Amino acid sequence: MNANTPRQSPAERDESAQQLLSRTARDLPAGRHQFHKERLMAQIHQIQQEERTAAAAAAPARTRRFRLPRPAIMLPALAAALAGTVVAAVVMNDGGGVRDGGVATGPALTTHIGAATTKGVPQLLGQISLAAAETGGSHPAVKPGQYVYIESKTADSFVKTVDDKSSLASHALHRRQVWMSSDGTKGWLIDPAVNDSSEGETLSLPDEQGNTPVGSLNHPTYDYLAKLTTDPDKILAKIYKETKGHGNSPDQEAFTTIGDLLVESYPPAELYSALFKAAAKIPGVVVVNDAVDAVGRHGIAVARLDETSGEREEWIFDEKTHVFLGDRSVKVIASAGEDALIKPGTVTFTNAIVTRAVVDGMKQTP
Repeated sequence: MNANTPRQSPAERDESAQQLLSRTARDLPAGRHQFHKERLMAQIHQIQQEERTAAAAAAPARTRRFRLPRPAIMLPALAAALAGTVVAAVVMNDGGGVRDGGVATGPALTTHIGAATTKGVPQLLGQISLAAAETGGSHPAVKPGQYVYIESKTADSFVKTVDDKSSLASHALHRRQVWMSSDGTKGWLIDPAVNDSSEGETLSLPDEQGNTPVGSLNHPTYDYLAKLTTDPDKILAKIYKETKGHGNSPDQEAFTTIGDLLVESYPPAELYSALFKAAAKIPGVVVVNDAVDAVGRHGIAVARLDETSGEREEWIFDEKTHVFLGDRSVKVIASAGEDALIKPGTVTFTNAIVTRAVVDGMKQTP
């Protein structure tokens, strides 16, 4: 970020932010956008206030990235556009390492790029589907008043720009906890890379403008998922239809949509099993025989390369039990421009599921 970027007046920035939100709303599914719209606007105003305070104190200009709670519901176009208009602080920890949003930053995450093959894809996903069906008894339904609790460990790499100088950095592995009611209207998030407070923040709806997005593939509440067909062909057709025009290609968006449902939602057992059968029908899906999740567990991955971004999305499973361990995105093909900093072998995002359970109260753990 250029510290010498011309500054807009508060009125101009408020108008710009509203225009950006409006434009982004047209580019993203309604569920993704509305769910965090109010929180993002609050962040904008908070950072504008911090900028004015820092300027008054003649403090050196420093940078902070926008981060929203979940990769599946981030607003990348908006965040990138706003990055050129706001400047806020990066806090230094006692040990001298830079901290961003409460999480230490360090060098980029890297890995060996595993060889991919189309051989055995249907067989592997069939085994994974069967394993998911067999564990249905340990996958209880979510009753009204109960919450889906998901605890994970996550980290990511990103391009950080300060004073026109860009470098590759990462957020350290950290704990993430999410609670969501069965209808999706009540929730809580604790993620130091996102939250301003260690106590976390509410995800409950409606927002201050009264917006309450209904359940959808991009707002996958348990109640919504429980009503979906468990026919693999029908669920895949629905995914293609409802994600049309999104993502870098229809096939990649379908794969990503299913991946999102595996990570931070709670599909009923029969649907969970059907999703893997549906994934086997997506062109371009491959097997990577060795992949590592965020906490170092080795497994076998079902993956697909996004040829536009050059990143390969990998769903990682235990090789023996076929239990889902987590997912990651690995840069496989080099890019041009600023993204050229992200070399092949860079892990741009990694996540490991630690606990997925049904609990009786908000902020309650199993």
